Amino acid sequence: MSEVDTPPAVDATPPPRRDWGKLVRTAAWLALLVVLLALPLYLDAAWLKAGQYMMIGGVGAIGLTLVVGQAGQLSLAHAFFLLAGATAYTVLSGPAGDDRVVGFGLDPGLSLLGAVVVAALLGLAFAPVAGRLRGIYLGVASLALVFLGLYFGQSAEELTGGTSTGRAPAPFSLFGFPFTNDGPEITVLGVPIRQAERTWYLFLLLTVVAFVIARGAVRGRVGRSWRAVRDNEAAAAVMGVSVLRAKAGAFAVSSAYGGLAGAMTVLWFDILKPDESEYGTYGINVSIAYLAMVIIGGLGSVSGALVGALIVNGLPQVLALYSADLGWFSGTGDGALTPILVSSFVYGAAIILVVLFEPGGLAAIGRRLTRSRRQPPEEP
Repeated sequence: MSEVDTPPAVDATPPPRRDWGKLVRTAAWLALLVVLLALPLYLDAAWLKAGQYMMIGGVGAIGLTLVVGQAGQLSLAHAFFLLAGATAYTVLSGPAGDDRVVGFGLDPGLSLLGAVVVAALLGLAFAPVAGRLRGIYLGVASLALVFLGLYFGQSAEELTGGTSTGRAPAPFSLFGFPFTNDGPEITVLGVPIRQAERTWYLFLLLTVVAFVIARGAVRGRVGRSWRAVRDNEAAAAVMGVSVLRAKAGAFAVSSAYGGLAGAMTVLWFDILKPDESEYGTYGINVSIAYLAMVIIGGLGSVSGALVGALIVNGLPQVLALYSADLGWFSGTGDGALTPILVSSFVYGAAIILVVLFEPGGLAAIGRRLTRSRRQPPEEP
């Protein structure tokens, strides 16, 4: 009896498909980076200054969305960590031997890292409170830090310079290269790269590094532990996640981002001056503004935090620039509209709309649009 020849087995496994969506997103991010690198060659110093302020908001908002959106802890203390980072950078980089204020004369680059570390340690010191409170109770407790920061900022004049005069930070330099008008003359395509352009590139570098680190943390084991604690603390503990450690880590990381944003703030203003009231550069309104950024952008979304900062921090700057050209906000009475007041109305209305119609914020809208484009049309 002859054997019947059997046909060879056919591998039914489909060939791997390219993730075109991922490629498109990567290309879009690279295109955006190229545009941001080229903008200083076409914009004047005023617009570059506005863009720098948006990047400050982006760095701070990324840190806040990690602790609020990813770890589920309500924090209203971001203004405190901005003040801590600004003070730490100014003190560490300040010249030693000044009779009026304290300074250590460290390299500005090391001082910037020191400001991040100091803010992270302060956040870690608050971690025992953050680990035992949640919701509105944690929000109220963290809000107390803002008042403590204002009190010590006004009292410790040897560190901050006081509310009347303040103190100037040391000009920033990296590996001996100054980010001021001093130093070597650099020209690109006929455009001189001076302080405004150099500061733009410095802030862009810090924003990109902050974004990449945050995305890595969210997608890694750390981010999974944060989300587990946010969703269900008991279930997270059963799965072996240390709830207290996860909360402490999230608060420390968020504080570090706040400290970096504070150091960028003092470099942007070119002066450290603690607020005389709770409404100022490091007051309650700043904490609320950062919370508005993460709510508008989408809680837990790193890219959404950047978009929220673009709206909340960028709108007052853009209105102020356009008002000079168009004659807006020229009233001098007590009830006159200002760019900051109009911006507060706009992002306040945006928060209401987000809460009512899209709790996921602008990030959820972007994900929905992306999914609708990827899905094939239904056959009739």
